Amino acid sequence: MLTVYDDTYFMKQALKEASLAAAAGEIPVGAVVVTQERIIARGHNQTEQLTDVTAHAEIIALTAAANFLGAKYLTDCTLYVTLEPCVMCAGALAWAQLGRIVYGAGDEKRGFMRHGRELLHPKTKLEFGILHNECAELMTGFFKSRR
Repeated sequence: MLTVYDDTYFMKQALKEASLAAAAGEIPVGAVVVTQERIIARGHNQTEQLTDVTAHAEIIALTAAANFLGAKYLTDCTLYVTLEPCVMCAGALAWAQLGRIVYGAGDEKRGFMRHGRELLHPKTKLEFGILHNECAELMTGFFKSRR
């Protein structure tokens, strides 16, 4: 069987990370960083586990990718994340000069797009809606189970 490495494939990998977060009682957000069709970093929310409000999936994945590459700029990388990044994460993504960001579900309350795309690096390409329903359902189901 031939594996097709496309946006859907990589978002499914981010969803696996989000499921790990949910299983640990964390808000289910997952992320992977890809370069040349290869996952070089993974992350999921760990704010409760690490008692650290900055331990978002994107931040953990960015740090791992920078360590893997030995570089702070990730211009040739794509971040796949299940939920629209918050303003804090958008700032970190801008500083990393990420080449591309792909997110699944939007976040009307905390997502960076409330403040505008200009929070990202000007050269960063942005795409959204990949596996939107799956990403949104994971979040909705998590919060329903907690109420």
